[in-house]
Amino acid sequence: MRNLRNVGKDFWGRYKEVEVFGLAAQLAYFFILSLFPFLIFLLNLIPYLPIDMDLILETIGDFAPEQVMGLITTNLESLTVQNSGLLSISIIGTLWAASNGVNAITRAFNHAYGIKTDRSFIVARLVAMVLTIGMILIIILALLLPVFGRMIGVYLFSWIGFTSSFLAVWGTLRWVASSFIFFIVLLFLYKLAPNGRPRFSQVVWGTAFATFAWQLVSWGFSFYVNNLGNFSATYGSLGTIIVLLIWFYLFGIIIITGGILNAAMLEQRKMKR
Repeated sequence: MRNLRNVGKDFWGRYKEVEVFGLAAQLAYFFILSLFPFLIFLLNLIPYLPIDMDLILETIGDFAPEQVMGLITTNLESLTVQNSGLLSISIIGTLWAASNGVNAITRAFNHAYGIKTDRSFIVARLVAMVLTIGMILIIILALLLPVFGRMIGVYLFSWIGFTSSFLAVWGTLRWVASSFIFFIVLLFLYKLAPNGRPRFSQVVWGTAFATFAWQLVSWGFSFYVNNLGNFSATYGSLGTIIVLLIWFYLFGIIIITGGILNAAMLEQRKMKR
């Protein structure tokens, strides 16, 4: 109990030092800039991967409000994905915008761990781009997990002879796969983004917190937007963009909070030695 209290005090002290809300606003901005280039990039990769866009949209739909999903679907339908030039532009746009977001995350994590960032602009940008490429590869690999899960379900259905209701139940478990995807992506982000490079075992709790908190906050925010909030009445045609911005802003707060939790718990482990 005493250790938990010490972690809480250390966490709160670091939380006040790190500019959580300002950095979360930066992340929300960069997330919006990189969202559609990243989706275009995935669309152009689909012919080479055993996944389809419906699966990606289903995975996003497990967390996103209906208005956000409508915005994403509408914009993707208006894009020509067979244009190789569009693929090149989407790669450049994704790398540049997402690397800005990774830079902001790295600064937040370094501040939380008490690490001074002494890299030059060029080195920091190159490191951020390498991390961005790594995170994109992790996301693509993680998106393949539901595909393999469906293959396993079909194999068990045909080999063992389960009833058709088994496939229906198996299909409803996609939210488990979505949670696992989110957990994997965050785990590598918390591992790779800080300059100190903590071990995987040292970032598990922050990853678990962020995964659970993101699902809870997304569900609550989606319920509010879909049933209670009327952003269109206040912001007009920008209502959906505002919803997306707030959704990403909450996401940024949760990511940074998970990093601060990892730093606080690591500090307590060091004090025990």
